[in-house]
Amino acid sequence: MEFTKMNGLGNDFVVIYGEKSLPEHVSELAVQACNRYFGIGADGFVYILPSERADFMMRIINSDGTEAEQCGNAIRCVAKYIADHGHKDGDELTIETLGAGVQRVQLHRENGIVKSVRVDMGAPVLEGLKVPTTVDQNPIIQHPVEVDGTTFYFTAVSMGNPHAVIYVDDAVTFDLNTWGPKLEVHPLFPRKINVEFATVNNKNQVDMRVWERGAGPTLACGTGACATLVSSVLNEKTDRRATISLAGGDLFIEWDVTDNHVYMTGPAEFVFTGQWLK
Repeated sequence: MEFTKMNGLGNDFVVIYGEKSLPEHVSELAVQACNRYFGIGADGFVYILPSERADFMMRIINSDGTEAEQCGNAIRCVAKYIADHGHKDGDELTIETLGAGVQRVQLHRENGIVKSVRVDMGAPVLEGLKVPTTVDQNPIIQHPVEVDGTTFYFTAVSMGNPHAVIYVDDAVTFDLNTWGPKLEVHPLFPRKINVEFATVNNKNQVDMRVWERGAGPTLACGTGACATLVSSVLNEKTDRRATISLAGGDLFIEWDVTDNHVYMTGPAEFVFTGQWLK
């Protein structure tokens, strides 16, 4: 199996192009290959497949073998791969995702090479039962969730995948490994949840750290950054355009008032190519 290792702000993926569909045992393959000690090492597998609705389709398998509906960092990597390998001309393309439908992508180049990608991530879903949570509210803002005697307050947002945004005093030093896995599987979240811990520094900048469903702590989460901006607007903490600073770098997020869509701009990078022999 030939692959390309890529990352979006350190959120890294094994990217595979040329298959017509997912392999039969893709979950087991992803678990083995994503292992950082005995495999290639990655947060997930990303397959670039044919689509009947868009230029290409993206399918994402997390490092634990589960499938993700959407991933903002992965879609930027996919766009860069397609463009830099000459699979699609021009500076715009469409990519079909499992959870967020067809998304439009704009490519920003320097000397013919894609340096950043702007993605129309679509409209956020704020209805509690559709995120999904077990809370029948629209929207869910600062709702309590108790874990081991500690109460957190979350705002729920779906960007094609579910997110709970929690504001803390210092997101940069927050203990992700203690609270992330417990919140991910809390009964309030029937399909588990991605958890963002955020600290608003001003109206245009937020620090955020993430515990990703199925992958654990990652250096960046594009959909999580979008959810954080939406949550921060709903909580009247930021403007509708802000920089979300993650462990791996910054993403610029906009929530457009005219079409209600969220737009994400950020980089994607090649790391290396190889062949998986197992």
